[in-house]
Amino acid sequence: MIHLHPIEKFLIIGLGNPGYLYKRNRHNLGFMVLDQISKKYLFSFSKKKLGFISQFIYNNKLLFFLKPSTYMNRSGLAVKYWMIKEKIILENILIVSDDIYLNFGNLRLRGKGGNGGHNGLKNIEKEIGTSCYARLRFGIKPNHFDRNNQRIDSYVLENWKNEEIDYLFTKLDIGIKIILSFVTNGLQKTMNMFNCHP
Repeated sequence: MIHLHPIEKFLIIGLGNPGYLYKRNRHNLGFMVLDQISKKYLFSFSKKKLGFISQFIYNNKLLFFLKPSTYMNRSGLAVKYWMIKEKIILENILIVSDDIYLNFGNLRLRGKGGNGGHNGLKNIEKEIGTSCYARLRFGIKPNHFDRNNQRIDSYVLENWKNEEIDYLFTKLDIGIKIILSFVTNGLQKTMNMFNCHP
């Protein structure tokens, strides 16, 4: 008798706000990364409970891509729901978000950490009860940013400037490589491969 091993599942969550109004916002970086993957690998998202979701098989792994429809401040509701529904273990979850304290275009993969004041990460931590989950942070900090005087909330909800777009999309492609390496090679090896690069 042949025993088939169950396929390993991963949940990749891109953080953002749903709707056309927010589509080009800096805060929607997580959505943009997942949209770029879907264009590259020709799959589409469907509206499901608490989010837009797609399934994709890569290297014999079943990947669920999730864009929460709950708005940023309640992202954890969607993450928790799909984790439980698809029985995906914590080690196989990756959150993709913007980071106002990382220089524009820098990417950092971590296995745990603080939320850095990011409301999406705060809510995820609250809903799943831990900060020990993998997160890919994508820097959006401008060259001249004064955290004491510049309003973070207004900056992250601004649209990308035209002169930023080309550079942004080259970095989105690196983000895709990191995500697929995380799935194939695991967290530690992927951190060693990519975190040394600006």
